Amino acid sequence: MKIEILFPEFCNLFGDMYNMKYLKMCIPDAEFIETALEEEPAFVKENVNFIYLGPMTENTQEKVIAKLLPYKERIIELIDKNVVFLFTGNAVEVLGKYIENEDGSKIDGLGIFDVYAKRDMFHRHNSYLIGKYEDIEVIGFKSQFTMMYGDNTKTPFIEVEKGIGINKDSKIEGIKKNNFIGTYLIGPLLILNPLFTKKILEMLGVDNEVALKEDTMAAYEARIKELRRL
Repeated sequence: MKIEILFPEFCNLFGDMYNMKYLKMCIPDAEFIETALEEEPAFVKENVNFIYLGPMTENTQEKVIAKLLPYKERIIELIDKNVVFLFTGNAVEVLGKYIENEDGSKIDGLGIFDVYAKRDMFHRHNSYLIGKYEDIEVIGFKSQFTMMYGDNTKTPFIEVEKGIGINKDSKIEGIKKNNFIGTYLIGPLLILNPLFTKKILEMLGVDNEVALKEDTMAAYEARIKELRRL
């Protein structure tokens, strides 16, 4: 089992690198590869089972797009082969058509998904979310200067109960295609959602229980009740 963490020295905002620290606790026998921005990703020439990319600054987004662009076809191939991906926060924007600045200028993305993002650096959106992914409830938080637009109805991740989807007019959050999951949710997502983490393990063909199951489930259930009261 090979799990690749892309560019952890830069793509690590909001404590989301704890997604991978928690996954290490869930799959202690897996090989975790941390790929720096100046290195060639392992997924280019190796078979990896899971690829993670976390949230980053806007300047870093442009560097990550430039880094991954030569490997666009390989990423599409891996998505089609059901390799598990998890992109959190604004990492999902890297795979869209473009990111538009306030002045109308655009930064081309990889164009893998038919969506685009608009930046508003003077207004940060902060909120929480409760929604449904398959048969489970998912919770998380958002803190972003961007909103996503385009049609994600054919590749939805979460149906939102409380909160917003990819933008304030949407009730569909994130993108899921095969085993690729991209979401604005931060938290870190895997620790907040042990049932969702179990789904990730199942995607990977791992029969392990989630780490610290009793504690994480108790916190998850309490947090859902608390967020519903808000």
